[in-house]
Amino acid sequence: MPLTFLTADRAFDESRDAEDQLFPEDPERWRRPYRPGPWRVGLAASLLLLSAFVLLSAVIIAFAGSPVEMLVCGALAVVIIAAALRMLRMGTWVGSRGLRHVGMFRTRTVSWAHVVSVRTRQQPVRWLGLPRTVQGQALVLERLTQGSEPRRALLTTHDADFLARPTAFERAADRIEAWAQEHGRR
Repeated sequence: MPLTFLTADRAFDESRDAEDQLFPEDPERWRRPYRPGPWRVGLAASLLLLSAFVLLSAVIIAFAGSPVEMLVCGALAVVIIAAALRMLRMGTWVGSRGLRHVGMFRTRTVSWAHVVSVRTRQQPVRWLGLPRTVQGQALVLERLTQGSEPRRALLTTHDADFLARPTAFERAADRIEAWAQEHGRR
């Protein structure tokens, strides 16, 4: 007998029905068709912990009587918090208007009318976003107006959301492909 009051299993099981619903009632809302991975959440939590220490040092500096240095520490803490929150928002989002890829510094939105296909490919992918590449799978967006811009991977098996979670990658790729088929060019 599992002790669900001690774990998050009960909440996960109750939300599974809402998560498995492919096309929800409110199609205007942008949604990420997968949960953030443990690497992304762990790094964001570490950044938030670091920001707590920086804020504590700002308070100590404020009591020491140096307002300029306190403001510098406070501004640094705000930047660290903003980076952690943006890191949690990063990923691929879908909605009735198109597909949105949120990066650290840039967000790209492609309307469904410009999406030719979304396919999974075996190719070299970046490991955790670092310059090192390894062989893996990537969900690649093929656009109608590609131009000189190279194809960009929306998801990979070695990014912060899916490293060591191949079934989660397959499920997320299937969901995004289903959104593309449902809302794509007609």
